[in-house]
Amino acid sequence: MRKCFLSVILLLLTSLVAASTEWQPLYSRVSPSLQTAMEKRLNENPEWARLIRSKKMAIGLVDLNGEQPRFARVNGNQMMYAASLPKIAILLGAYVSFEDGSLAETDEIHKDLGDMIRVSSNSAATRLIDAVGMKKIQAVLKDQQYGFYDEKRGGGLWVGKRYASAGPRVGDPMFNISHGATATQVCRFFYLLAQGRLINAERSAQMLSDLADPHLHHKFVSQVEERAPDAQMFRKSGTWKQWHSDAIMVRGSKWRDYILVGLVESQNGERVLRQVLPAMEELIVPAEYAEGADDT
Repeated sequence: MRKCFLSVILLLLTSLVAASTEWQPLYSRVSPSLQTAMEKRLNENPEWARLIRSKKMAIGLVDLNGEQPRFARVNGNQMMYAASLPKIAILLGAYVSFEDGSLAETDEIHKDLGDMIRVSSNSAATRLIDAVGMKKIQAVLKDQQYGFYDEKRGGGLWVGKRYASAGPRVGDPMFNISHGATATQVCRFFYLLAQGRLINAERSAQMLSDLADPHLHHKFVSQVEERAPDAQMFRKSGTWKQWHSDAIMVRGSKWRDYILVGLVESQNGERVLRQVLPAMEELIVPAEYAEGADDT
């Protein structure tokens, strides 16, 4: 079953890469028109505007539909506590370790990877941190090959503590955050996966298979299920106290091909993220689908 699903994802990646123009990093894909539209739409909501001004809300959007990707972000390089969202860094660390031979690729490890992502199991995440090694995960994040933690760009993804009460804590070098993320770096993570460029196409497909079929039906997922129930979703979220985060790549049958990342520090963060997704979809729906945008 897993091999069959991986074959489907590999075909998906092949079609995406074939349809795309010459490769460019996400930093080069910023769209002035989408950026302006995003800022205008987010600032129309007084609550969102206040959170953005106080650096307690960050949003990233990558429109994968059309001839070339378009990227926009607000507070994109603002590093925030992101709870379980940085478990995607553990996912990457595990696959890098499979590839270099430092971690045995077993059924038990793959089960933990799936549980860590789909149901956000803290015990699975902690076992994987111990198996890969905290220092190894941090080294991968800072490795220029990946660049997911870059001090010149505000930090990024960071895992500095087991998802358990016991164990050492190593905060990130810039802000001393134990489990952190920026919207831009999380967008890059999914963008590279979508292009089959995270490690390589086969490993990208495997990581996408772990991110598929989310079992937690809240935040972004609740809105996609309501608006486009047949769309494919690849997702990781996080929640702890007032910190709420979500990251999703959506593929629909017509125009829903996008990556959306949201980080919010607010007691209302769950509601904010649920409201943000349809607002961001408004910015990318083609005119011919605007009237029936809820139909895929």
